[in-house]
Amino acid sequence: MNSIINILKTRGFVSQCTDIEGLSKLMDDGPVTFYEGTDPTGKSLHIGHMVPYFAFRHMRQAGHKGIALLGTGTARIGDPSGRDCVRKMLSYEQLDENTEAIRCQLDRFVGFDDKNAWTANNKDWLASLNYIDFLREIGSHFSVNRMLSFEAYKTRLETGLSFIEFNYQLLQSYDFLELYRRYGCRLQIGGDDQWGNIVAGAELIRRIEGVEVFGLTFPLVTTSDGKKMGKTVKGALFLDPLLTTPYEFFQYWRNVQDQDILRFLLMFTFLPVDECNSLCEAGKNPNEAKERLAWEVTSLIHGKDEADKAMSGAKAAFSGSGDKSEMPCAELPLSRFQAGYNIADLFFDAGLAATKSESRRLVQQGGAFVSSPQDGELSVINDHLALIGTDRLNIKGELILRAGKKRFLLILTK
Repeated sequence: MNSIINILKTRGFVSQCTDIEGLSKLMDDGPVTFYEGTDPTGKSLHIGHMVPYFAFRHMRQAGHKGIALLGTGTARIGDPSGRDCVRKMLSYEQLDENTEAIRCQLDRFVGFDDKNAWTANNKDWLASLNYIDFLREIGSHFSVNRMLSFEAYKTRLETGLSFIEFNYQLLQSYDFLELYRRYGCRLQIGGDDQWGNIVAGAELIRRIEGVEVFGLTFPLVTTSDGKKMGKTVKGALFLDPLLTTPYEFFQYWRNVQDQDILRFLLMFTFLPVDECNSLCEAGKNPNEAKERLAWEVTSLIHGKDEADKAMSGAKAAFSGSGDKSEMPCAELPLSRFQAGYNIADLFFDAGLAATKSESRRLVQQGGAFVSSPQDGELSVINDHLALIGTDRLNIKGELILRAGKKRFLLILTK
């Protein structure tokens, strides 16, 4: 088996392949050009989108050539895969803006050199297609019965599949054909939810060009308790620091379950496999491995400086060391503390509870903690009528709140 396929298998990437022995042989013969596609349906990628791009980097490091296909054209329709309803239609202008934002995010992570890694945009060939000619050249190769056998379409038939979405598989297959013709692309990679579209594209190229190409998919990552990986209290774990701050990003990884540490180290870092295994050896403190995981992933996405700041802020919150200025913070009026700040109102105003009733429940259930001005130690307050006065503020007019076990906030007063 080719070495890069072994690397991807060892690190947990490989799920399905159209012909893994054939792909291995092709890679043994020399560099293979491959692609991964991303539709700009939002202004930021989230960590779930990045699984194929971690594999992308491994493959490029092994000497293969990668194309990041920006789906500004296909996003005009919307992929039904993994969806139980029609995607919201965005304006062409919004799709162009999203595309540029995502291209910049991918460039920071992948590093496009226009030689071994570059971008393409399917708007360049899809936007000007003649529909009748497209149906004659491409649509004639597709069987409706075959398309309906794929899970994405079977699932959506139960809730309603629009005709415009039904065209999506044809367009993605055409992308693969176009990239083969332009760049000699022989492999498409992606998440498991893209399996049907990838297989359809490979079959189209075989029928039209008489060439065997390949598809390789990766698992849709979940946590050990079955939850979708990358989901937080606020929603998805976005790469855009305005949507998910580097501190919040760091904290997500710092707080993963023990059972997920090794799997995430292998998949979301480039640490050697032996080092990943060593960090997770029996008897070692799992918090050290979690901290290393959090720093490595944050560094890859946001840079080393932001990773260092996030780690310093986490240490200030959890152990009293580090730099408190790197903690997430909120500014509240000093006058509220002078008058006596109701504890439930305080946690709601600070953004640690979505509603006032949720804030009261947090307090009553023993999940509300407030720091001491003398030593910074946190103590629980379970009386939802309790008032927090200025005697709780330190000499700088600050205090730290904790909601539950892991959500910290530095309160500044003005």
